[in-house]
Amino acid sequence: MSAIIVRSSRESDLEALGALFHRSVREGASRMYSPEQCAAWSPMVPAGDAWRQRLAPLDTVVAERNGCIIGFMSFEPKDGYVDFAFVAPEEMGKGVAASLYAVVEGRARSLRLEHITTEASELARPFFEKQDWKVSERQEIVRQGVTLHNYRMSKTLAPVVQQ
Repeated sequence: MSAIIVRSSRESDLEALGALFHRSVREGASRMYSPEQCAAWSPMVPAGDAWRQRLAPLDTVVAERNGCIIGFMSFEPKDGYVDFAFVAPEEMGKGVAASLYAVVEGRARSLRLEHITTEASELARPFFEKQDWKVSERQEIVRQGVTLHNYRMSKTLAPVVQQ
C-alpha cells in the first residue's frame, strides 16, 4: 500500500471533496445511521458556489493516495471548530483520519488555540475519543424532517512550551 500524502486543499479539489463527503455519508455512515438518516444528512453531492462558500472560511487539509483524494478534514481557524472529518469508506481504519487530524491539531496549536470543538457523528466519535476528546453532550438534530444524533465534543490544547 502506498503512502498517504496530506496537503492543503486547492480550489481544484472542490468537486472531489463534495463527492467524497456524499459517499462517506451515504456509504460509510450507513454503519451507524439508517438509509433515511443518511439521505437527509446528504441529499445530494454538494457542489458549485454554495459548496465553495461553505468551505471558504475553513482551513482544509486533504489526504491522497496514488493521486486520489481519500479523506479531508476542515476547521475554523478563528475558533477551532472542526467542521468536516470524512474518509472514503474503503480507506476507513487505515490511518487516513489520524494523518489528517495530526495536521489539523498541529495547525490549531500553531494558532495558539486553547480548545478545539466538533459535533461528531456516531461513526467519528470513537476516533475523536482516541485523540483525547471528551463528549459534552449527545444532541438530536433534524435535517430534511429526519432526526439524527451526534455528539458535541471538545479537547483542551495544552500550551506549547517555548524553550
